[in-house]
Parts: sequence; C-alpha cells; structure tokens
Amino acid sequence: MADLSFIHLQASLARVEVLLRRTVRLAQLAGRTAHDPLRGLHVSDEQAHELVTRPWAWQSQAKLPAQDHAVFAAAMAQVEANLRAIRQHARRCGEVLRLERLRRAFNLSAFERDALLLCLAPLVDLRFEALYGYLHDDLTRKQASPSLILDVLCPPGASRLHYLARLGDQAPLLRFRLLQRASDAQDGHPHPLGQLLCPTAMSLAWLLGDPPEVWPLHPATRWLAPEALPTAEADLLLTEDMKMTLIREAVQPESPPPLVLAYGEDARAGRAVAAWLAHVLDRPLLCADLTQVEPGGQALSALIEWQRDARLSGAVLWVGNADAWAVPDRVTPPAWWAELLAYPDWVVLDSRKEWQPTDEKRRVLRVPCPAPGFEQRRRLWEAYIARAGGSGAEGIDCNALAAAFNMTTEQIARAVAMARDEAAQHLRPLTNASLFAAARAHTSPSLGSLARKVIPRYRWEDLVLPSDSLAVLRELAATVRHRPLVLETWGVGRKLAASAGVTALFAGPPGTGKTMAAEVIAADIGLDLYKIDLSGLVSKYIGETEKNLERIFAEAEHSNAVLFFDEADALFGKRSEVRDAHDRYANIEVSYLLQRMEAHNGLTILATNLRANLDEAFLRRLQFVVDFPFPDEAHRLRIWQTLFPAQVPHADDVDFAWLARRLKLSGGNIRNIIVAAAFLAAAEGGCVTMAHLLHAARRELQKMGRLVNERDWVWTGQVPTKEV
Repeated sequence: MADLSFIHLQASLARVEVLLRRTVRLAQLAGRTAHDPLRGLHVSDEQAHELVTRPWAWQSQAKLPAQDHAVFAAAMAQVEANLRAIRQHARRCGEVLRLERLRRAFNLSAFERDALLLCLAPLVDLRFEALYGYLHDDLTRKQASPSLILDVLCPPGASRLHYLARLGDQAPLLRFRLLQRASDAQDGHPHPLGQLLCPTAMSLAWLLGDPPEVWPLHPATRWLAPEALPTAEADLLLTEDMKMTLIREAVQPESPPPLVLAYGEDARAGRAVAAWLAHVLDRPLLCADLTQVEPGGQALSALIEWQRDARLSGAVLWVGNADAWAVPDRVTPPAWWAELLAYPDWVVLDSRKEWQPTDEKRRVLRVPCPAPGFEQRRRLWEAYIARAGGSGAEGIDCNALAAAFNMTTEQIARAVAMARDEAAQHLRPLTNASLFAAARAHTSPSLGSLARKVIPRYRWEDLVLPSDSLAVLRELAATVRHRPLVLETWGVGRKLAASAGVTALFAGPPGTGKTMAAEVIAADIGLDLYKIDLSGLVSKYIGETEKNLERIFAEAEHSNAVLFFDEADALFGKRSEVRDAHDRYANIEVSYLLQRMEAHNGLTILATNLRANLDEAFLRRLQFVVDFPFPDEAHRLRIWQTLFPAQVPHADDVDFAWLARRLKLSGGNIRNIIVAAAFLAAAEGGCVTMAHLLHAARRELQKMGRLVNERDWVWTGQVPTKEV
C-alpha cells in the first residue's frame, strides 16, 4: 500500500521547488553569473551598483519576463492540482497526512509550513545544497537561512520583514524544536537573517515516516504503541471507580483536557493511570522520567521536546517522578510549569505527594495511587509469580508474603524478578524462601552507621524461657503476621486500632535472651532485623537525640525490617520533675520515641535491663511487655543442653546438670563459657572435657568481677546420664 503521507510530502517539496526555481531565475536576471571564477569571494562593480540602487529590504529589482512567469504559473498550477488530488484521496481513505497533522498540531501558518519544507529539502535531495549556495552567493552555505526563506516565500518589499518573527525563538518552528540552528563551524552569520536552519532529527524522522522504533526520542522518554500498553497491569492496580472516572473524562469534549495528577506511594499505579487513559483514548503513550533531567534550562528544553513528540505521534504524555523537583512547593522553574499548563493535550503527572498548582488556568484531575493494601498485595504477588512461571510451585504462600512486606507494586515486581533469575541460575523452581529473601533485599533500609543488621541464627526451640513469656512472644509474632488481615480485611483498623505499628518491650537482666528472642521473631515472620544501640543515639545537646531518632525512622519508613532498640535505659526512666530545660527535653525525647514507634508501620522492640526504671505511663502505651527473668536451675540446664552444639566432641565426664546447679549464670554467660571451652579443647587437640568447661567458667566469673570460691568447684567425677 502506497504511503500517501510520503507522496504528499514529495508533492509539497515539488511546490517549494517551483518557488525556488523562480527565485533562482530572478537571481540570474539580477546579473549573477556562474562564469565569474571569483563569485562569492568579491563584489563586482555591477553587483555594487545593483545593491545601492535596490530599495530597502527588497529582494532584487529583476522582473520575470512574461514567458517565464507563464511557465512558473503553469508549473505551480500543476503542483497545486496534484496536492488537492492527494488530499482528497487521503480524506476518502480516512488517513491524516503527516505534514497536515504537524501543521495542525503546532498551528503553523502556510508560510511556516513552507519554511519547514525549504529547510528539509537539502536533507532529502543534494541538488538543493548547490542551489542554496548559489542563492547565498556562498557555496559553503548549503542550508536554508531566514534571508533565503524570505526571498523564496515573500514578495519584494519591506513588508516581508514582518515574517521574520515567525522564524524567531518564540515562534512555533523553533520554540517546539521543529527547526534548529545549524551547528556549522563555517557559519559566520550570527545575525537573524543569516543563521542557517535545519529540521531537528525528530521532525525529519516524522516527516519521512520512520517507524517509532527508530525515532530519535529524548533519552528520558519511551514510546508505547496502543497495542503495547500495560492494560493488564492497569486492571490489576486500578479500581473500577478509578477506571470509570478516566473514561468519563476521556469522552468529555473539554479543551484543553484536565491535567491528570496521579499521586501516591505506588509509582506503577501512576503509570497504570496513564496507560489506561491512553487505552481508553486509543492513543500511544509517551513515558518521560523527570529524574533523568536536571532542573533549569535543560529541563525546559526536555519538556518542550516531550510535548513535541507527543503532539506529533498523538500520544498521551506521562511525566514520571514529577515531584523529583518539579512541583510548585519546591523549586519548579516558572517557565517549566507555565509550559506544562499551556500544553493543550492530555498529560499525566506521577507524583508521590498531592499538591495544588498555583496557576488555576487549567483544571486538575486528582487520582490517588496509595501503596497497595494487604488484599491487593496478595493479588500482586500471585499475578507476578504466575508471570514468572511459579504459579504451580509448592510451598509459596502469597498471604504470608503480602502480610510480611508492605511493598509497592514496583518492589513486588522486582522482588519476583530477582527470585526468578536466581531460580533460573541454580536450575530450580521458585520457592517461598527465595521470594522472602528477594523481598527483604528490596525493602532493607539504608541505616548506615545508625544500626547494625543482625542475621537471625535462632529458632523457637532455641529459646529457654518461662511458658508465659514464650506465649507472649508467640502472640507478638502472630500479631505481626496477621496484622494486615485483621486491620485491613476485617476492618479492625478503621475503628479499634490505636496505632499503625506494633510495639514491644523486652525486659530482663543482661544475657537472658532478649536479642535472641528478637532474632527468633524476625526469622519466624521472615523480616530483616536491625539492632540500634540507644545509648549511642542519646545526646546531651537539646534536640540532637530527636534528630538521630528521626534519621532512623525516616530510613526505615518504607522498609519492613524489625527495629530492635537496645539499652533503652539510656533514654527511659522515671518521669522526672521538670527542674530545667534538660529535664523537660528528656521527657520530650521519650515521648518522641514512642510516637515514632507507634507511627512506624512495622514491629519495634525496646530492650531494657531494668524494667523498674521505666515510667508506668510509658509502659501502658506499649502493646507487648515480655519479661526475661534470670534463669533458675531447670532453665539453666536446658540452656546448657540447647546451646552446646551437637557437633562439638565432648568427654563423658561433662555434667551439664552439675554446671546448671553450681553456676548461677545467664544464658549469655553460658554461651561464652561453651565457646571458650571449645577453643581450649581445640588447642589441645582433643574433645571438650569438664576441666575445660570449669576453666572457662572461672575466666567468665573473673571477667564479671565475681570472687571464685574453691568450694564451688568441687568436682566429684560422677559420670553424667546418657541424655547429657
């Protein structure tokens, strides 16, 4: 099938060529001769006389002979008839010619259209380079200039200078980057009449009918054809109300249409809004990312190019990450914002925050795109896992993934892709463990030196605590695991829940298992654990403690990590009487921490060695309080048996019951003794004996500053039972 737009372009260039031939003939009649070997390098006497006698701003004094005039008139009539026939045929076929679409999109006059064609001609036919050099009287100037354009398209006389403004920076041809000034090193004519002009790469590609795959788009943009729009993702992310709102807006004959603001935490939902709108309009989508452009003149130029490309292709323009810098309450360049508001077609802005433009000249349609809730996260996990080929894999629990990780659509998609790639690399199917690991990788906060990531090593069977304390810990884990179901799906959060976060206090002497319990819970719910030493955050300078805490919670805001604040005694204490500013701010620091813990969308644990030092008013604001008592003899025996690794060789004389009875130590001290005894045995090349354990115990007691009574170390040599 013939490309009517290209045929129309050829016919339009033929029309311009007739005008150009007429101008060349006038130049010849004015006395220019190609036989002068120095033409272009000097001004002859005849040329000087012709120049001084020519009226101001006239082209020349030459007149076309009647015969030449008749020839050019007949040629022009033939070209015009040909153009009319092509346009009529295009209307019958329902085809919009590219040159006509360009003219209407940018409201070009006939003069501007022909000026664009004159600039295009040397790029499609090298004959025009020589002709332009001839008309410039300089063979090195092979492209059109405003002077040449005026000579060809305008009648002689001073009035032709009125057309010069249409070739200026604020006129459509240059303003919308349809033309650009040629970067010719030999161009020695910086004044308006002498500057060389040529089409931009995008204008050339559009007029010649290049396919979208090879369009020279701006580096920050991507073009999606109507059939390539992610409508399946839009169905997944947008509610029926959101889609119906966009449909109603799309069918309204409003000009210009409203500026669509898709705001919220879920960036993919913002893109889905643009994709759905383009789908409803049956138009392509031009995606632009503002983070790839620096504010200032470069940004304004980029926006104008995006608008040009969207107009040419009829695309809906989507500007992603619009709040990277271009929002009215930040540092939006006024020209950038004015350009956007003046854009007469559909544009969708994707922003994290909702805002109101200061200029009310254009209506704004706000479409909220919040982070997905529990049910939507579950559907997203199911959908992306199915796309990755893991829908039939055993053991994948999308409910657990959705409950554990408060992720955006983008994070879920990337986590599934990461797990899929890892599975393919190791030739194994997707697993629940790999999906949890990928989800943690995409939600881990960048806490830097403020916190230390703890790799969980323990499980429930490693904890040795009273049954009531263990029960509270399991209730805590269950609360975190089922919180989205209860608060969102069952609606408890709308009426009964006081805060978004889960807060807990672990209280007990050093070494009683508080950190171990935090590891167990983090491993059980599949989340990362970050340990923060509160004593390192507390500052004597007023306000510094809050700043340090704010940095912690700000970094962890979009993560799903468990925050474990150790040494809470450094901050918490009995509510003090306010005697000076430091007392008042000490209470403010405590209140601030509790407020941030309650607002944090996750689990926050405080650990303290002295529960008695904590204010009861503060304790009431915590959801869980778990006591870690000093272990009695029975618990110490279980600790010895649990902590001693099965792989460590030991002699038959090792008696854990005797150690538990005679050594009143916490689990942390027992762990240190076992490690030290193992190194002593390895140094001697044998197995761990009772002597090694007793020696290590003496060292541990000395380290603790406790006196060693020899009567406590009487060893009977009794052979332990088989269970030991």
